[in-house]
Amino acid sequence: MDIDSIEKKIKGYEDDGKKLFTSSSFQTHSLVMLHILSRINPNIPVYFLQTGYHFPESVSFKEQVTERFGLNTIDLYSSTPKIMQKDHEGNLLFASDPDYCCHLNKTMPMEPVLREYDVWINGVRADQSATRSAMKEEQSAPHNVLRYHPMLNWNSKMIYDYIREYNLPKHPLENKGFPSSIGCEPCTRKIDVEMQEREARWFGMNKTECGLHTELINTESN
Repeated sequence: MDIDSIEKKIKGYEDDGKKLFTSSSFQTHSLVMLHILSRINPNIPVYFLQTGYHFPESVSFKEQVTERFGLNTIDLYSSTPKIMQKDHEGNLLFASDPDYCCHLNKTMPMEPVLREYDVWINGVRADQSATRSAMKEEQSAPHNVLRYHPMLNWNSKMIYDYIREYNLPKHPLENKGFPSSIGCEPCTRKIDVEMQEREARWFGMNKTECGLHTELINTESN
């Protein structure tokens, strides 16, 4: 776990005058990167995509971690009211078109944020999915933003070793049978033994990504 190299990279960006931000879902696995950043520079903005569909426990946990780590957390909302997030038959989009629901509540709200910064520090890991395993440590994104993936080559054991070493808190829903990857309440179910980490996020929908790591990343030069 080369924490020094992460600090050196971030300090290098800052020395070059670049504006940095990160985004987080405030799940248990997310806390390692947040804790590292809090030790390097707690003033780096942390954007939380407030979809309006989060478990109450997730929102409370976000507030708890923000206070404990001294983070500069900013809630980010969709510009499309929930009353308008329905299909032509009146069904809420999370049930009829989850991709478009994620687009409205995650991808679109993040777009204007990218225009304000130079570097997006992102906690994706290669062992989480095939999509993420194809990523690089540094990768370009729309609006001339550079994505920096400091946790890309970490695995679950490294994450949990760090959590134990620093006694970081655990998301309260994990003890109730939910996975370490906890998304919106309507789409996340409790995990079965044979399921992979992200399979419970959009169970039965053949979907493992919300769009932040597919739409807001440039892959042409990979």
